[in-house]
Amino acid sequence: MDLIFQLAIIVTKIVLLTFVVVLPLVPLSVYFERRFSAVIQDRVGPNRVGIPLTLLGFKKDFHLFGLIQPVADGLKLFLKEDFTPDHVRKAFFWMAPALTVVPALITVCVIPFGSPLGIFGHTEKLVIADLDIGPLFIFSVASLSVYGITLAGWSSNSKFPFIGGVRSTAQMISYEIALGLSIIPVLMFYGDLNLSTIVQKQAENGWLLLPLWKNGQLGLPDINTVLFWFPAAIAFLIFTISIFAETNRMPFDLPECETELVGGYHTEYSSMKFAMFFMGEYAAMVIGSALIITLFLGGWSIGFGLDKYVTDLHIGDFYFGGLIHMGCFMTKLIAFILFFILVRWTVPRFRYDQLMKLGWVVFFEAALINVFLAALILAAPQLEKTIIGIGAVLLVIVTLAVIWVAKVSEENPKVLRA
Repeated sequence: MDLIFQLAIIVTKIVLLTFVVVLPLVPLSVYFERRFSAVIQDRVGPNRVGIPLTLLGFKKDFHLFGLIQPVADGLKLFLKEDFTPDHVRKAFFWMAPALTVVPALITVCVIPFGSPLGIFGHTEKLVIADLDIGPLFIFSVASLSVYGITLAGWSSNSKFPFIGGVRSTAQMISYEIALGLSIIPVLMFYGDLNLSTIVQKQAENGWLLLPLWKNGQLGLPDINTVLFWFPAAIAFLIFTISIFAETNRMPFDLPECETELVGGYHTEYSSMKFAMFFMGEYAAMVIGSALIITLFLGGWSIGFGLDKYVTDLHIGDFYFGGLIHMGCFMTKLIAFILFFILVRWTVPRFRYDQLMKLGWVVFFEAALINVFLAALILAAPQLEKTIIGIGAVLLVIVTLAVIWVAKVSEENPKVLRA
């Protein structure tokens, strides 16, 4: 009976957290993107899509602020002809969209959505799989999506999709290195790879980027935490920009750059196969935002010493504080998705050489130096002042040397003379 009960709980978590909470955010993100971009560009968004009740004799149509737009998009894509060109490699052509969207949805299982719920004396965490290797699991599974994009470009047997697939492969490999290196200081600071434990520590001792309370008491952090805020801020910057590159979002959407590649790796696709690529992109954006919030912004934590009181809220044997924390997590998640959209509609696209230079020449070296800076700050209380001084001087010398090498290795533009 215990085994059946545990299986029922796992299935319930998968259905609720994946298909009720995360998956609806994909079409809603499209809606947010259209409305937000309309605000930025001072134009009308999808606010007229609705049910034409006037055809049935009513005085007004049912609009609901254009929220029926995602439903209309889904129906349109579902009912369009699913056309497969004769010149493609069909097995890989059909497989590619699934390889793009499935890895993004699998990574949901290690994201903690809230503090544990208690009911009838049983406590259950709001996470599908509470793994001790959370970030590593996300990186390893999410990196499989590059195979979908690569196969889509290669199997299309067309030059523009192929170029888009090659671009995506080079881009994702380049930024995965910076992505992995950037979170090493965070993992060193918490000494743990379990995402639930990391969020719990932030709830108790302050978010990584907002360390203004400890054990539920507001106050200024100690000097070591203040110093660590600098490598934490650098890690946040590198990690966030790398997530943009990993999800092929503007200004890093070179694999599907319509001005150069018609539509990129998905040029030959139509109907739901075409829709699955965008589902994968938006699902990756949602999971990337969730990971940023979990590592740097407290995850489900409300903060300021309130989490302990929220966790203890209950009606009888039902401790419902986890649902409030889940609402806090979803609020942060939607806010960060809107930030993704804001960047897309305000920052121009990079050239491809600028994109690769940023990944290899800037972020790789900056993330590596940041690891040594974080290690020096964390080890400072156990080291003598002389050793700390020597380490700081060596770190400055190495940083300046890396900057100098990057500078002198740049090719000067050649001036063509008549």
